[in-house]
Amino acid sequence: MPPPDHDIDAAHAAALLGRPFADLDPHAQRVARHIGRRLPIARHPEAEAGPSPTRGQRAADAVTAFGGSWLFVSLFAAVMLLWVGLNVVLMSARGQTFDPYPFILLNLFLSMLAAVQAPIILMSQNRQSEKDRLTAAHDYEVNLKSELEIMLLHDKLDQLRQAQWAELLTLQTEQMRLLATLVAALPPTCASAPTPPLPPAQHGAAAGPAD
Repeated sequence: MPPPDHDIDAAHAAALLGRPFADLDPHAQRVARHIGRRLPIARHPEAEAGPSPTRGQRAADAVTAFGGSWLFVSLFAAVMLLWVGLNVVLMSARGQTFDPYPFILLNLFLSMLAAVQAPIILMSQNRQSEKDRLTAAHDYEVNLKSELEIMLLHDKLDQLRQAQWAELLTLQTEQMRLLATLVAALPPTCASAPTPPLPPAQHGAAAGPAD
């Protein structure tokens, strides 16, 4: 039983890559199958990202987006200035405050904020890295399929050009044969052709004046 057409096309695509089909990586095999079945390979990367993100993942993305904005930097600087200013004013007015210099409580809060914010940002970056990996793999498949399709198109154009040249040579050979047959069938030509009669004006000029 002959192999299916898509297997033949996949093997042809693998031959263009210079390696057997079984030795190709999964992305190249996927491209070969799509070429064999004449199917488009472009798709939205979000379709392979799995199920929709959970509430925790959306929260991590929101925290990362907010933590990497100028709004967060401005609010963070404003809170620190307010904290330090309030403690300085209370120390000057009452001689005691809830967080005297060097602001140990503020440093504790900042350390806690950094300890909590860092893994949240890492979670969001890991998800973004996974999305980037899927996008890069998809771009690789699209580029590889485009390259193979161009190579196959060049092969088809070369085959078409060779076929047209063969047809032209066949037609030229047939025309030469017909021309040789016509030349052989022509009767022999006469030795001299009859002289055509002169025009009337030339007859009068040749006769001359009567007197």
